[in-house]
Amino acid sequence: MSAIFSIIILGMVAVFIVINSVTTIEAGTRGVLKTFGEITGVLNEGLHFRPPFITSVTIVEVRTQRYESNSSAASRDLQTVTTQVVINYRPDASQVDRLVREIGVDYERRVVDPAIQEALKAATARFTAEELITRRPEVSDLILNILSERLTPRGVIVESVSITDFNFSPEFARAIEAKQVAEQDALRAARELERARIEAQQQVARAEAEAKARLEIARAEAESLRLLGEVVSPQLLQLRFIERWDGVLPRLVSGDNGLLTMLSIPSDGMLGDTPAATRPRDGEPVTGTAGGE
Repeated sequence: MSAIFSIIILGMVAVFIVINSVTTIEAGTRGVLKTFGEITGVLNEGLHFRPPFITSVTIVEVRTQRYESNSSAASRDLQTVTTQVVINYRPDASQVDRLVREIGVDYERRVVDPAIQEALKAATARFTAEELITRRPEVSDLILNILSERLTPRGVIVESVSITDFNFSPEFARAIEAKQVAEQDALRAARELERARIEAQQQVARAEAEAKARLEIARAEAESLRLLGEVVSPQLLQLRFIERWDGVLPRLVSGDNGLLTMLSIPSDGMLGDTPAATRPRDGEPVTGTAGGE
């Protein structure tokens, strides 16, 4: 029984030793190997054997990590601005041993966040509050450059910086809103002025076209009158009068003694006997002749 018990104990010890001698490093991580607490190497992804009991492994994630932070700072025009950013970073896989040795595994709290706070304050101080909005890509690039200068030597690589929000004081927010309203009003007035200018030009163009048309019509009428005056003669006028005469003599004619009444003599009276009712008496003059006497 004692022999069996000893074998069981030895087997358990062997299993324990084997378990403590094998280390698996997952994808996207690195293992910092320590021997008696001293960093002696870096283990890549996969299965690794190491001396049990005297060694240990610290796992460091080298995948891209997301960190969100915000900071309040004064802009160049002394406006208080609270900036919220999101950065993507990762530990440098080739420097994880140095990162663990100098900073430890709590590098996010110790170096990343303080660097972000400093970068936000430095970048905010270089722009006015309005420029922080209108030149946001430049602000992001400046924050990225400052963070890279501070964190890359410490073994942390900053991949990108995204500004998610700017918060201003209520007074400045109202001033920005008033300015935007004024700019919109100015743009609206400019558009109305341009429309009025175009309408005025169209009216001028229509008036010029109408004046030109009337001038052409007047010229045509004048030319027509001129040509008509060249071909019209007294004989032509008399011919046109005769063509339009309906055969009725005028009732009144003018003479030296004023207006005289013309008698309407039927055509049959001119050809035959004159009716008694229309014959003049003996010794009475016949009226109706032109000249009056």
